[in-house]
Amino acid sequence: MPLKRGFLWGGALAANQCEGAWNEGGRGLANADVLPYGSDRIPVIDGRLAMLEPDQSHYYPAQQAIDFYHHYREDIALFGEMGFKALRLSIAWSRIFPNGDDAEPNEEGLAFYDDVFRVCRERGIEPVVTLNHYDIPMHLVTAYGGWRSRTVLDCFMRFAETVLARYASQVKYWLTFNEINVMTSACFMGAGVIFQEGEDRYAAIHTAVHHVLVASARAVGLCHKLVPGGQIGCMLNAGIYYPATCNPLDVQAAQGENRKHYMFTDVQVRGYYPCYVLKEYERRGFEIPWAEDDREVLAQNLVDFVSFSYYSTRVVEAEAEGQYDSNLLRSAPNPYLKTEPWGRFIDPLGLRITMNDIYDRYQKPLFIVENGLGAPDEPDENGYVEDDYRIEYLREHIQAIKEAVDEDGVDLMGYTCWGPIDLVSVATGQMKKRYGFIYVDLDDEGRGTRRRTKKKSFEWYRHVIETNGEEL
Repeated sequence: MPLKRGFLWGGALAANQCEGAWNEGGRGLANADVLPYGSDRIPVIDGRLAMLEPDQSHYYPAQQAIDFYHHYREDIALFGEMGFKALRLSIAWSRIFPNGDDAEPNEEGLAFYDDVFRVCRERGIEPVVTLNHYDIPMHLVTAYGGWRSRTVLDCFMRFAETVLARYASQVKYWLTFNEINVMTSACFMGAGVIFQEGEDRYAAIHTAVHHVLVASARAVGLCHKLVPGGQIGCMLNAGIYYPATCNPLDVQAAQGENRKHYMFTDVQVRGYYPCYVLKEYERRGFEIPWAEDDREVLAQNLVDFVSFSYYSTRVVEAEAEGQYDSNLLRSAPNPYLKTEPWGRFIDPLGLRITMNDIYDRYQKPLFIVENGLGAPDEPDENGYVEDDYRIEYLREHIQAIKEAVDEDGVDLMGYTCWGPIDLVSVATGQMKKRYGFIYVDLDDEGRGTRRRTKKKSFEWYRHVIETNGEEL
């Protein structure tokens, strides 16, 4: 059985990793603008090291990124040439509300996205818009403490209502929070939380988790109210955890790790906290900061579909800690799989297994909104990259997707690979970790012409889309 007609083939971007123009068009300072390149990056990302404003001793890759802000017409034209049916991107909160708590939105920022969406539609591309992709105005961090504050929830709802109403006729597909489950490890990047000395970190981040879950549910309700025929989904950093052995302790540990991540989608799909989370909170002495109507909001505003990123599976060994992979999550070794240059396992079958696991759990349509291979491409003198390794990776993963749909019956809406053009890596801040079908002349320190050049994979992916995945 082929993939359904209208399958949403395309690619995925994020404002904080591609736009640049951090101080243009009325945009305010965001947390991405103070994530430095180098050894301080991870301590800032996870909230251990406070960096409230840029300094002279660090390079901040998101501030210029690949300058999509000035190149979007050219870039979207290239996506159109590949035949994209969909382009996933995000709206920078601080481009619309520079401080986050402004009384009125920034019209210049709103007009920018008006044009981005118009150019997409001119090319036959459906925008798929993430409301929040690792993005918070720094004023909301410094003034209120990030998502640990209920005030930030209220500020976000003003932002969400503004953009949902503004683009209701231009955008049909929406996502609430990108890789929502990563906020418990990437606390500053995902939730704007910087830990204070002596603070109960568990309570701080899980207070933020509750506020984000309520905000997600409210955004779902707003979308259903404001966007005629609109659909809105949640977004999970997915990749099932395997037990290291058949030792029941390893199996139980793997179950526990999977639950840590599924708890977010459990709430967004089912409308209530699962019992295993409530029991953990009870053991930890943590009380959910319920407001009067939170339970009703969660219960009544369920997502229409489940979207997710997939780069790798992971392995759990009881009473042992794995290493961080490049997506900020831990794993024990897997001797049965090869790894990509940044340490993640290459596991196409794991994608099929993960799709089935999520679909069995929720029986909601799925949407793969990130999947790709980061590699240090070597261009020739003309900027051309012969990236057969990327073609092989994507071919194997798309084949696994087809098998999940055809042989297992998974309901899949689309596939937007990460990222169709080289951009800044969120975990490492590097340009060297390249994913695109389009090479961007820029190095890890921000040097280069930003010239765009098609790689070998460009034509390959164009043909995959043209044949609806029948010819890989």
